[in-house]
Amino acid sequence: MQTIAFIGLGNMGGGMAANQAKAGRTVRAFDLSQAALGTAAEAGCVACTSADEALHGAEAVITMLPAGKHVLGVYQNHVLPHAEDGALLIDCSTIDVDSARQVATLARDAGKGFRTADAPVSGGTAAADAGTLAFMVGSAESDFKAVEALLDPMSRVTIHAGDSGAGQAAKICNNMLLGISMIGTCEAFALAERLGLSADRFYEISSQSSGQNWSMTSYCPVEGIGPASPADRNFEGGFATDMMLKDLRLAKEAAMSSGAVTPMGGHAEALYALLSEQGLGGKDFSSVIELLAKGTVK
Repeated sequence: MQTIAFIGLGNMGGGMAANQAKAGRTVRAFDLSQAALGTAAEAGCVACTSADEALHGAEAVITMLPAGKHVLGVYQNHVLPHAEDGALLIDCSTIDVDSARQVATLARDAGKGFRTADAPVSGGTAAADAGTLAFMVGSAESDFKAVEALLDPMSRVTIHAGDSGAGQAAKICNNMLLGISMIGTCEAFALAERLGLSADRFYEISSQSSGQNWSMTSYCPVEGIGPASPADRNFEGGFATDMMLKDLRLAKEAAMSSGAVTPMGGHAEALYALLSEQGLGGKDFSSVIELLAKGTVK
């Protein structure tokens, strides 16, 4: 039976760890939140009192943490000194590319035979709970099969993006595109309403025309239109505005450091920042339609 240390049991990590336990693996879990630890224990994980305790005897380590500074801190202070020699180390957090590459370098230089991967996810909390996340993996080609097998209980699809940092690059670019396309979809619905075109009729037309996109047909921001989405539950659950804002800021930083030109990404970041400032950071990112519908954005 494979033993996994799982560090970080937040909105995403909790469901991910539970699916590892459901797959029959021994999951030694740790989080600073006692409530999260309790939920993990109820899901079949072994609740540990520290990260170091969780790492004891683990063949693999999965981390799911808020930002690059947290990942680096956990790796430098806990994972690298205390993980078992030869362990497979996978970080599923969404962080900046430079931090992901720094983690891989530190692990390689530790001299303990670690294999590493950055494997951020797409799919939100519902997919985390259901075990249907999409993983974008940055790792050595020779390590990918082992990474894919470890992620399998949590995954709908796992794609090798390239070497260390490539998973984070893919996630940042993908979510920048998602943020932009959701705003465009919301703008179109808001305009259709102002022009007297019903949402359901516009959906019927656009979902079968050149305007069709994922935000329209799989995650529609209008209540009662298309498949069930956060719009049908007052924008609760799903992918929080503040999380989208975090990803767009990572994209902006990456664009600045690489010399890329991303004007639409910059506009999307500013709009989600405005939404967050209005106290809606915990709502699903598709709630940006409410801001646009008010006509207060210039």
